[in-house]
Amino acid sequence: MLDGVITAMITPFTPDNRIDKAGLQSNIDFLIKRGVSGVVPSGTTGESATLTFQEHKDLIDISVECSTVPVVAGTGSNSTSEALELTKYAADAGAGAALLITPYYNKPNDAGLLKHFTTIADHADIPQILYNVPSRTCINMKNEVTAELAQHPNIIGIKEASGDLDQIKDIIQRTRDQDFVVFSGDDALTVPIMELGGVGVISVAANIVPDKVTAMVNAFKAGNKDEVRRLENLLAPLIKALFLETNPIPVKRAAELIGLASGDLRLPLAPISQENEEKLVAELKSIGVL
Repeated sequence: MLDGVITAMITPFTPDNRIDKAGLQSNIDFLIKRGVSGVVPSGTTGESATLTFQEHKDLIDISVECSTVPVVAGTGSNSTSEALELTKYAADAGAGAALLITPYYNKPNDAGLLKHFTTIADHADIPQILYNVPSRTCINMKNEVTAELAQHPNIIGIKEASGDLDQIKDIIQRTRDQDFVVFSGDDALTVPIMELGGVGVISVAANIVPDKVTAMVNAFKAGNKDEVRRLENLLAPLIKALFLETNPIPVKRAAELIGLASGDLRLPLAPISQENEEKLVAELKSIGVL
């Protein structure tokens, strides 16, 4: 089972708007040296919505090639056939797991969600993590649906970004007898979700301060409550700054500022405003990375 801190990686681009392979390799090395337990290429933070199908595959290949920690490949789509193709590709490429967002825009009903995820799980032999993020998809997957999907042997967990702790608690209770784990999908709720029984976080902040996010999660596991609170309070202002605008706008700028491979955002995302960049810079300085 996966646990701990898994980084939802940015996708660095070259000046001519191609994937920066060397930069991605350097960023992965930076993350691994600072203790993360896994990496997610081609997820929301990686600008998956503007990646071509081939670029999705290239990101998976590069990440698997140069990572010594599990690669959890973002393979979700609002098209079941496309998600299945990408998930099969991730399995063949050697990824450790796949991360599958609930279909967006077409707003499937409960039966559609069950069929979507079970079709992929039935035909792609790789551990799969569901991803519930209503703010992105306009769908909040019901706990009953999650619990039913948790019974499938290839579906091993969920990244929960609903922001609803009561919902997350109920999911954990419903699936406690399954081989199924819950990750926080919200950096700010990592500790509260772990207190409910979550196993870690799929983290945006870990692009910038992987050592500190990892230290907080490890302190929780060790039962060091004082250290958990210290690190939670230390990280909170930076986490807030990283979400002043749509993710990954601030985190890509933060990565560039601290010397990581980043590159421009792809349209329709535009650079962070000057006012918010000043706030971001202040927090990067405050936490000691700039």
